[in-house]
Amino acid sequence: MWELIRVNKRNSIILFVVMAVVLVGLGMTIGAAIDPRAWLLGGLVAAGLWLFLAVLSLSSGDQILLAASRARPVTKEVHPQLFNVVEEMTIAAGLPKMPSVYIIEDLAPNAFATGRGPHTASIAVTAGLLAKLDRDELQGVIAHEISHILHRDILYVTLAGVMLGAVLIVSEVFLRGLIYGDRTGRSRRYSGPTRRAPAQAQMILLLIAVVVAVLAPILAQLLYFALSRQREYLADAGAARLTRYPEGLARALEKIASDTSGPLAVANKATAPMYIVNPFKKGLDAWTSTHPPISERIRILRSLGNTVSLVQYAKAYYKATSRPFPIKVQDESLPVRPGQPGGLQANPKDKDRQAADLIRKVHGFRFLSCPCGLTLKVPPNYTAGQISCPRCGRRLVVAQSAAGAD
Repeated sequence: MWELIRVNKRNSIILFVVMAVVLVGLGMTIGAAIDPRAWLLGGLVAAGLWLFLAVLSLSSGDQILLAASRARPVTKEVHPQLFNVVEEMTIAAGLPKMPSVYIIEDLAPNAFATGRGPHTASIAVTAGLLAKLDRDELQGVIAHEISHILHRDILYVTLAGVMLGAVLIVSEVFLRGLIYGDRTGRSRRYSGPTRRAPAQAQMILLLIAVVVAVLAPILAQLLYFALSRQREYLADAGAARLTRYPEGLARALEKIASDTSGPLAVANKATAPMYIVNPFKKGLDAWTSTHPPISERIRILRSLGNTVSLVQYAKAYYKATSRPFPIKVQDESLPVRPGQPGGLQANPKDKDRQAADLIRKVHGFRFLSCPCGLTLKVPPNYTAGQISCPRCGRRLVVAQSAAGAD
C-alpha cells in the first residue's frame, strides 16, 4: 500500500511540473504573438497564474471542484444507507476520518472523491446513483472512491482538475480573442519594405501561438488521462479487496454504463476524470478517454475467482489486457463473501422517481405518509401547521414530520 501512495505522490509532482511547463510555455508563446518583445512578460504572467492556482489548489481546490459539480452536503437523515456504507468502508480502509458526504442533483448515476488527503476528503454521489444501485453495488462504488482516498491520489485529482482548467481557460481566451478581434477589424497594417519583415515575423509568431493554444490543452489532457486510467484500475483493485465482493462493483459499472439518463450535466473537461465512469460517453471508451474501457474493468473484476487481493487483481489485469499491472504489489488473499439479498427490483420509472424524491430531501422537503397510502411531499417554505390529503381529505399535521424523513 505504501508503494501505491509513493507512486501517486510522484505522479502529483510530475503533473505539477508538466502543467507548469505547459502553462508557462503557452503564456510565452501568446506574449510573443502579441508583441515579439513581450514573450518574457507572457511567461511571467503565466508563471504567476500557475503559482496562484497551486496555492488555491492546495488550500481549497476540493471545494472549488465540489462547487463546480453543484454538490450539496447532506446529513445522515437524508440517506441513512449511504452514510452507513461510507462509514463501513472508512473502517475497512482504516482511514482516520470519515469523508464528508455530498449529493449531486442529477439523475445520471456517477460518483467521485476529492480532497487533499484522508483528513479533508469528500465523496460526492449523484441522486441517480443512489436510486439505481442496490446496497452491494453502492458499496462497490463507495469502496472505489475510498480507495482513491486511501491511495492518496485525490490530491492528484484536485491539482489536475484546477491546473487543467487553467490551461483550457487561457487557450480559450486567446483563441476567442483572435476570432472576435478579426471580426471587429482590429489588425495591424504594415506598408513599405521596412515594415514588411516585422509584419511577416509577427504573423509567423501568431500562427505558432494558435497551434500551441490548440495543442497545449490536448497534451495536458493526454497526460492527465493516461495517469487517470492507471488510478481507476488501482481503485477497482482496492474496492474489490475492501468489499471482498468484486461482483458488486462489476454490476454497478454495468448499470452505470447502460443507463439512459444522458450525460452528467454538471461535468466538464476538467472534472470528467474525477468520476468513476466517464460522464460524457460510456461503453467502449476511446484511447483518449479519461477512463479505461468499462467492459475491460468488468471482465477483470469477474475473473478474480473465489479469493481477492491486489496480487490476484494484477494477474487478472495481465490476462485481460496483456499488459503488466502499473505497480508491483504484495498482500494477502481474502475469501470472496456472498452477495447480500434484497437488491433493487424497481423498474426504471420508479428508480427515476426515487432519485427525484432524494433531490427533494436534499432541498428540505418533508414527506408525509397518509393512511390512505398517498405520500405528500411538502416544500420547506410551507408554513401552515396542517395540510389536506388530496386523495382522502384527511388533515395531516406538518409540524410532526421531520424534514427529509419518509
